Amino acid sequence: MATSTSVPVSLPIPRVPRIRRTPEQIAAASPQVTERKVLLAAPRGYCAGVDRAVIAVEKALEHYGAPVYVRKQIVHNVHVVSELESRGAIFVEENEEVPTGALVVFSAHGVSPAVVQSAEDRGLRTIDATCPLVTKVHREAVRFAKADYEILLIGHEGHEEVEGTYGEAPEVTTIVNNPEEADTVVVKDPDKLIWLSQTTLSVDETMETVRRLRERFPNLQDPPSDDICYATTNRQAGIKEIAPDSELVIVVGSANSSNSVRLVEVALDHGAKAAYRVDFANEVDETWFENVSSVGVTSGASVPDVLVQEVLALLADYGFTDVSEVTTAQEDIIFSLPKEIRGKLKESGDDARALGGRRSANETN
Repeated sequence: MATSTSVPVSLPIPRVPRIRRTPEQIAAASPQVTERKVLLAAPRGYCAGVDRAVIAVEKALEHYGAPVYVRKQIVHNVHVVSELESRGAIFVEENEEVPTGALVVFSAHGVSPAVVQSAEDRGLRTIDATCPLVTKVHREAVRFAKADYEILLIGHEGHEEVEGTYGEAPEVTTIVNNPEEADTVVVKDPDKLIWLSQTTLSVDETMETVRRLRERFPNLQDPPSDDICYATTNRQAGIKEIAPDSELVIVVGSANSSNSVRLVEVALDHGAKAAYRVDFANEVDETWFENVSSVGVTSGASVPDVLVQEVLALLADYGFTDVSEVTTAQEDIIFSLPKEIRGKLKESGDDARALGGRRSANETN
């Protein structure tokens, strides 16, 4: 008689939702706290380049119909990508995943000439949603490469923006990831050397990298204008302002958002006792509030303000109802939408949003 051998089956253990401690429990654990306040950084959230890119995908869906393909994440934010997917956007890693002849949008982070050429080779229709400030860096790379300069590109290797800029002049470009690499990078001609940078870096760390480079290469030239974008600079300035008075800082932004991750680092470097990054309010651990009387809140440049408002609502539930907005800069920069979208809008008579810019807090994406 044949016998069967049973094979054990491993079933996944269902995830048990975390049970939050109540506001009363947190208050009981914080007997010395008599007041609870929030310092809300401004400006925060969407920058003009992000808003422009998101609107470009929305308008493409409206006027061309779904699906609209997007190479890489249009901006580095989980919520934004999910919302666009629900409307018919399909996010891919490379052009080869896009059907021949289909429409593909290049993300705000920019692409290399090789990516543009591959799209052309596949007969793809393209919309270039690269942030104009990233395009500026690309043009600088081309310009200085033609003038026989060697380029030291300060940025994080593997980041889409760095890949795009590097691809403009790979033969003469070396990526410098951090200040430590500035001490070891090898160049061919120290007298014809220029540095450029990723637009979303820590201002302080970038300047430290440049300082170390210049110690070794005194004739190192600066870019014609700041490569780190205004929004990154402003958000870092804002967190520097509120961090010394914040026992806890919450940064709203996604893990792959370079500028959001930098905000956590800047907060800790400038006096915050603790700092955390979250995508959504439900990721906030209420035990962070124990013995805390002041919470600083900000968000990265690709974060819609609705996500910040949800964090503020959670804070209010735990007694942090005194919210003071701390403004360190005013932003009024507006970028035109990509030319492909502008043409389509003009053709259809829909020119109400020919410009992209920061959206008001009551808009959700």
